[in-house]
Amino acid sequence: MYPWGDTRRFNSYAGYFRRLFGGRVQKLSVDAGFTCPNRDGTVGWGGCTFCDNGAFTPSYCGGGKSVARQIAEGIDFHRNRYRTAQRYLVYFQSYSNTYAPPGRLRALYGEALAHPDVAGIVVGTRPDCMDGATLDLLCDIARDRYVAVEYGIESTSDRTLRAVNRGHDFDCARRAVERTAARGLPVGAHFILGFPGETDEQLVGQTERINALPLTTVKFHQLQIFRGTPMAAEYDADPARFRFWEIGEYLDLIVEILRRLRPDLVVERFASEAPPRYHYGRNWGLVRNEQLWAMLEKRLEERNAYQGEIFIPLWHNR
Repeated sequence: MYPWGDTRRFNSYAGYFRRLFGGRVQKLSVDAGFTCPNRDGTVGWGGCTFCDNGAFTPSYCGGGKSVARQIAEGIDFHRNRYRTAQRYLVYFQSYSNTYAPPGRLRALYGEALAHPDVAGIVVGTRPDCMDGATLDLLCDIARDRYVAVEYGIESTSDRTLRAVNRGHDFDCARRAVERTAARGLPVGAHFILGFPGETDEQLVGQTERINALPLTTVKFHQLQIFRGTPMAAEYDADPARFRFWEIGEYLDLIVEILRRLRPDLVVERFASEAPPRYHYGRNWGLVRNEQLWAMLEKRLEERNAYQGEIFIPLWHNR
């Protein structure tokens, strides 16, 4: 039995929600029609160099559909794939989902929470798109529903953040996480691994900065290059700047990150998949996330490794 209360070698998202809700809860993405301050000129133009929202937006989203309709279609979609799901968390995923006046946000979040099978919401946004009024709104909703905020941080390196036209630095992300956690809301963060110029040593080393954030959950994704993005043009201009791990190499990297990761941090995912039509450059083909999870668990078992094995002595002495 590990510190998070089960026998898996990492603190899993599924286990977190079983402990919280007493059964499987499935995350269900919606596109509520937001945009991004890094696209409309408020922070910058063109967005992040790696971004194509279509690559991770489910087929039932978008097309002008209401949030309620996307939820209904999304539940039908997920019931075929995840038959044991009992309740759902609506994930406001596309673009910056706090980038609107509080009145509009309340209406959209309320539309999601009105569905009887919805247990709560997860709001994906940027660190520079969270102000006091929005935090007040989220805390008000969280009085009787589950509400979590997920920040796209992407890297702890300011050099990398500038290179990908992110439009904020790591200190901005740190402040947003700290403000949100101080209000009692669960906070998640998303990181992309493998931007040009990053080494395995740097990626393992940034775990210390991640551990210092008051996060509840964390996501890691390998870098993927998508067709038509500025990063695809950068790849065409100088492919030698980019590196693509083989699956085994990437699993070894994740094992080393997990060994150093705070044991109470819930790991939502460590890789991403996108439809083949979006991919540019090398990728892992049709390997599904379920297969990657199985490979990771086997690699952890082979190495007798587990999340926080290096961090645990410090964690117990805090």
